[in-house]
Amino acid sequence: MTEINGDAPVVGSSEIEIAVPPKLAWDVLTDFQSWPSWNPAVTEVSMNGGHTEGSTFRWRAGPGTITSTIQEVDAPRRIVWSGTSFGIKAIHVHTLEGQNGGTLVRTEESYDGLVARVLHGRLKKTLTPRWKAASRHSRPRPNDGGRHPADGGPTVRRRYRPADLRS
Repeated sequence: MTEINGDAPVVGSSEIEIAVPPKLAWDVLTDFQSWPSWNPAVTEVSMNGGHTEGSTFRWRAGPGTITSTIQEVDAPRRIVWSGTSFGIKAIHVHTLEGQNGGTLVRTEESYDGLVARVLHGRLKKTLTPRWKAASRHSRPRPNDGGRHPADGGPTVRRRYRPADLRS
């Protein structure tokens, strides 16, 4: 089982509870080309291959383009990918767990490499705000008409954990 690098200079995690079944949450998370519709940091995505181990996808977030490789797939429970951008080696682990009629989505991420070591303080500060911004927009769009929970859309509960504070 692939895990994040717990010894990396930048480590963070986040959770969000979404009032949809795990299969629908999985479909939204793994529809990479649709990421720009719910994650404001992602502006474009292209996929090479399917949702299988070894497949790659390129995505643009902020100033950088990241090429990621899917490392592990256990649909609809877990997907792991790794990628490199600007000398930062990242590992992303996403787990989905059915809970209270909905889905608890956990995201863990680590950044390693020379750039991560040099800029670890700055990178740590960006992880949690980035996750908060993405989850604000990550309401499942299929079958909900894009409605906010206050307008009858699915209920979303978020929990954030700040990036690991190792110096």
